[in-house]
Formats: sequence, structure tokens, C-alpha cells
Amino acid sequence: MTTNSSAIDDNNYKGWSGIKRAFATPSALTLLFLGFGSGLPFMLVGITLSTWLRDTGITLSAIGLVSYASFFYVLKFLWAPLIDRYPLPFLGRRRGWLALSQLLLIVALSTMAILGPTTSLTLFVIMVGLTAFAGATQDIVVDAYRIEVAPAQSQAALAATYTLGYRFGLIISGAIALYLAELFSWKIAYFMMAGAMLLPMLAGLLSKEPDPENILRIREINLSDAFVKPFEEFFSRNGVLLALALLGFVGLFKLPDQMIGVLAGPFYLDSGYTKADIATIAKLYGVWIGIAGAFLGGVCVAAFDIRRMLVIACIAVGVSNLAFLLMAIHPSEAWAFFAAISADNLSQGFAGVVLIAFMSGLTDRNFTATQYALLVSLANLPGKFIGGVSGYIVEATNYQTFFIFSSISVIPTLLLLAWLWNKIQVK
Repeated sequence: MTTNSSAIDDNNYKGWSGIKRAFATPSALTLLFLGFGSGLPFMLVGITLSTWLRDTGITLSAIGLVSYASFFYVLKFLWAPLIDRYPLPFLGRRRGWLALSQLLLIVALSTMAILGPTTSLTLFVIMVGLTAFAGATQDIVVDAYRIEVAPAQSQAALAATYTLGYRFGLIISGAIALYLAELFSWKIAYFMMAGAMLLPMLAGLLSKEPDPENILRIREINLSDAFVKPFEEFFSRNGVLLALALLGFVGLFKLPDQMIGVLAGPFYLDSGYTKADIATIAKLYGVWIGIAGAFLGGVCVAAFDIRRMLVIACIAVGVSNLAFLLMAIHPSEAWAFFAAISADNLSQGFAGVVLIAFMSGLTDRNFTATQYALLVSLANLPGKFIGGVSGYIVEATNYQTFFIFSSISVIPTLLLLAWLWNKIQVK
């Protein structure tokens, strides 16, 4: 299959040297900025938003319910076929949708800043949903672009590059947003986040489209087939049983992390830490630890059997949740916060790259956006459901019980991986 002239060669990007060479390519630089754009809104409808809500006196149960407004991130496979099938009448198949979604993000975030949760919570939540919809649409396009612009053998390197940009987005929408809220107001913080989206928008406008030869087949099918063919191809290629098992594994992979994500910000506040503490430790220091974990994951995926990396990633994501018990037992103590964030972000960074590389290998390039969107949606779906009621779980028990429960939720994932072991293709 022909790829863009800026695509990375199949055989020359292994290990650390491959990742360093990937940074020198135009495609990798573009993905750095697009990753930043993907990371930015995710936090602003997630942990940063829940911290804002808790800071204004919203109950934990209500915060959990508000998190359902971001459900678009797990439903994006529903409209991904339209993005695969139809280009907009400007800028090209990928850049057109990218520019539209980024513009919508700027408008929605600005409106959130103007309204605030105390003016009209209902209207505010609608804007949260609009932000999530635009962010999810942006993710569809960015993921498809990343897979189409480079051969399969190079996805680990580009996943690390993309993840670096994503983590920078988390720094801005996490640490910087909290600093701005502490020093000025939440309104100023969200206005600044809307302005930060101009950077990935510029990168998208300056990027080149993937080679059109990669997408001829999808444009030849009708609208109804655009929704059916990607799923039909996935199941026919893998077989029904294996396809369902792969989808189930992807859906369970991030469950421990997703379960505690919604309540992380409120937990930090309830443990006696200030917004500045959270910004410094969780959103600044923690993101750099996450970047280290991402690069470790990129090197390991390039050098070792993907199956073994999946095992390590699953165990790390589950066990790292137990580190939050330190914060629950030793509230307001900085060392406990640093220890918990170190364990959590290192494992998340590592596991994130491993999962991206694994899911990229499961897609057919004729249906990139739809199939990858389905996989990413499944990776977030179970955690989103449980995250929405996590506030009720904590209020009925306590934080310590919840963290233990989230940790042992990794057991079904490991059992399913054991069944898949000899069925996963190793490239």
C-alpha cells in the first residue's frame, strides 16, 4: 500500500533510535501538535471539570452524573463512518473535519467559560457535551491520520510522538488551568484553554493529507455500507468469536484507570490538597512521569513481544491504583501524593502507548477512522459507565474500598488475555 511521502519506512524504526528518528519527520511533528489538541479538551470535560464542580460545592453524586455528558468519547464510532466516507468541501478529507471540530471546540470551551456551572447547570452541561462531541470528532480524525500516514511497523514510534503531544495537552489543561483558576478564576482558565486550541488548529491547517490511494475503496461504497462494511470487515477477518474477544479485551484494558478518573480531582480536594498542590503534583509533575512512561512503552513495544507488554501494562494499571491508598491514609502529606501520582502516571503512560500500538494493528486501512474509533470507544465504555456512578459508590462506602475495588477489576482482563495469547498476531 502506498503511503504519504512523509511516512516512516517500515524497517528502520525499532527501539530508542527509531523513536528519535521519528521526531525528525514532518509527520511526527504534526502528530505532536495534534496530540496536544486531543489531550486538551479531554481533561477539560474530565478531571479538571470535576475539580471545578467540586470547588463550587457540587456533590460527588452530581459530579458523577455530569461526567455522562462526556459520553461522546465512547460513542464516536457511531459517526466515524461519515468522516471516513465523506470529505468536507474544503481543506481535504482529513484536514476539513479536523478544522471544523477544532473550531467547534474553541466556541464550546469559550461558552463554558462564560456560563459557569452556577449560572445554569443544565445549559453548562450541554456545553460540556458539545465540547466532548467536538473533542471526540477531533480524535477520530487524528487517529485516522496517524494510522494512514505511516506503515504498521512504525506505529509504536508515532504512538510515542502522539502521546508526547497528548501529555503536553494534559499539562496545559490540567496544571496550567488549575494555576489560572487559583490565581484568577475558572472563567479565565477556560478562556485560556479555548485560545490554546489555536495551536493544533494551525498545525492541522499546515499538514498534508495522507496519500489518496489509501482511501479509494471507502469512497466507492454507499452511505449505508459506510456504516456496515467496517464492522463486517473486522468480524470476517478475525472470525466472530475472536473479534468479540478482542473487542472485550480492549474494553476492559483501561477499566481500573477509567473507574477512578472522574473522582480523582474531588478526591485530591477532599484529602486536603489545594488547587495549586494538585496543579504542581498531579498535573505538572505527574504528566512528565506519564511522558517517561509513554517513551518506555514505545521502546518496549518496538523491541519486545506485544503480548508480553500487554500483560505488564494490565498489571501495572491495576496495581498502581493501590498507591492512592497512601493518600487516603495520609491526607495532606505531599510525599503520599507524589508516590501515588508517580505510580499512576508511569503505568498510564506505558499502558497507553501499548494499547495504541495494539489497536492500530487491529485496523484495516480502508476503514481506519471507523474501526479505530470503535476500538477507542470500547476502551473507554466500561469505565465511563462505572465512573458515572463512582460518586455513589464512594458515598456508600469510602475512598479506600473504592480504590481496592478498582484495582482488582483488572483480573477479568488478564484472564481474557490468557485466552487470546496464541491468537494474537505478533508482528
